[in-house]
Amino acid sequence: MTPVLEVQLIAVVAALACALPGVWLLLRRQALLSDAISHSVLLGIVLGYLWLGRLDSPWLVAAAALSGLAMVWLVELLRRSGRMKEDAALGLVFPVMFSLAVVLVTRLAGGVHLDTDAVLLGELAFAPFRRLALFGLDLPHALWQMGGLLLANLLFLLVFWKELTASAFDPLLASALGFLPALLHTAELGLLSLTCVGAFDAVGSVLVVALVVTPGAVALLLSERLPAVFAWAALAAVAMALLGWQIAWRLDASIAGSMAVAGGVLFGLALLLSPEHGLVATRRRSRQQSRLFARRVLAIHLFNHEGTAEEERECRLGHLSEHLGWSAETAGRVVRWGEAEGDLACRGEYLGLTNQGRRLARQALEDLPLQMTGRGTEAWACPWPRRG
Repeated sequence: MTPVLEVQLIAVVAALACALPGVWLLLRRQALLSDAISHSVLLGIVLGYLWLGRLDSPWLVAAAALSGLAMVWLVELLRRSGRMKEDAALGLVFPVMFSLAVVLVTRLAGGVHLDTDAVLLGELAFAPFRRLALFGLDLPHALWQMGGLLLANLLFLLVFWKELTASAFDPLLASALGFLPALLHTAELGLLSLTCVGAFDAVGSVLVVALVVTPGAVALLLSERLPAVFAWAALAAVAMALLGWQIAWRLDASIAGSMAVAGGVLFGLALLLSPEHGLVATRRRSRQQSRLFARRVLAIHLFNHEGTAEEERECRLGHLSEHLGWSAETAGRVVRWGEAEGDLACRGEYLGLTNQGRRLARQALEDLPLQMTGRGTEAWACPWPRRG
């Protein structure tokens, strides 16, 4: 396996490992915790290095995970005090922990490769140089590490699927069913801390946040079914890794930074083109609803004057502006919509309803309140009685 392929594989595995717990954070509306944890673990890494004097000790991982859990505990302690909300507590605790770690790095650990650039951006290109041989396979240490964390996250997801789902959507129900949501959430955050630590050395704190939040955010725009959300998150994570690598390769840029940019591009496309929640679909539904409302208003107007003494005057195109407050352009547009949909049968200036138009008017009279506001017109009150 070539180093180029190994770098891409590490990026894919790291993205998948971070994306799985990220979905649960988004469902709990706690996405900022990923940013806080990814920055807070640095303090544990620095303190562990200062205590042990080496960067390859497994106790360093434990110290970093404990640092992340300590940050969560401090935030929860401040929140329960009733003096500040969770977002304010996060904004207070993790910058202090991260800043303290940066000060310790610059003052006491300047002679090792644990510097601020590595902390923020990491360097995936150097990951293949640190290798580990297991089961007859000589692979980069980061690949073994992130592969193990991906497996741990996947097993945790499969074993506690029911409990995690109940805790994310209805914590009170989860407590009533004996699922211990607080303990489960602590275990979930502990595993997230370990994942952040594992990805920290290779991709840095900036990309850890992007890998945790972006795939889940893309997936939640594309689906509302939980299994499909995880499938979309996995696909987005893989696409983010490979597309980011291509950007970095062609532009000779930071791999971690390019992956974060690729995640932003994917999210932008999902936000724009999502079939349910995208801006295009939302705009199209809004226009369709506006057209339907205008057709219903016109159908009600014609239906309530049909067969009356005022029909000759009220059911003419030129009278719509006076009665409904529409401009001549708006009235003409609504009449064209009604003709296209088969609601109207127009004879010159005279507007008549088809059977479909009468059904639309009857349904509108049942569904709409008497006080209605036309889009782009003055508010008006319906002055006629309902007809059968």
